[in-house]
Amino acid sequence: MKKYLVEFIGTFFLVLTIGMTVIAPVVAVGFAPLAIGAALMIMVYAGGHVSGGHYNPAVTLAVWLRGRCASCDVPFYFIAQALGATAAAFIALHLKGNPTLTPKEVNLLPALVAEFIGTFALCYVVLNVATAKATAGNSNYGLAIGFTVTVMAYALSGISGGAFNPAVAIGVTLMNLVKSSNLWIYFFANFGAGALAALVFKFVNPDDK
Repeated sequence: MKKYLVEFIGTFFLVLTIGMTVIAPVVAVGFAPLAIGAALMIMVYAGGHVSGGHYNPAVTLAVWLRGRCASCDVPFYFIAQALGATAAAFIALHLKGNPTLTPKEVNLLPALVAEFIGTFALCYVVLNVATAKATAGNSNYGLAIGFTVTVMAYALSGISGGAFNPAVAIGVTLMNLVKSSNLWIYFFANFGAGALAALVFKFVNPDDK
């Protein structure tokens, strides 16, 4: 139960940061990706020792396929992450005065590619800095994970919105930042990238069981 609570809390603050830094009025225009990456970094450091600090169903999938997450935990991680994102979305909207928002328009193929690349980068980094035997005891893993999101958000958010996380996709859909009809794009690309990242990690590190 403690692990699931930590996943709820971490995902909540990640999605809350997204809503508060993206929905107008915004104080530090242009710095949303930095704030979002920092929020993830902070939550990874805060909860990594309890739950692994996933806060992302695609990361949970990748870690499970890599063999570092129990099968019985996976559905409960997914539920906790989705609930955290949902709660954060409604609170962010309330704090912003329940504005009328126009969802971002995305082009199907570029959005799929952007979400796949960004999520693959995130999951690949997580597996290598937070689960690999060779990096055990690495105290900088949170920085690497947080800055991966920052970099990918700056590079790709203009194309897809930069979710790189099915729970975030749920949150931004509830905040009407993206169209609900496009939710499948994020799920398909994010989960597919998480699975590929796990396969690549296992191929590159065959002795790391």
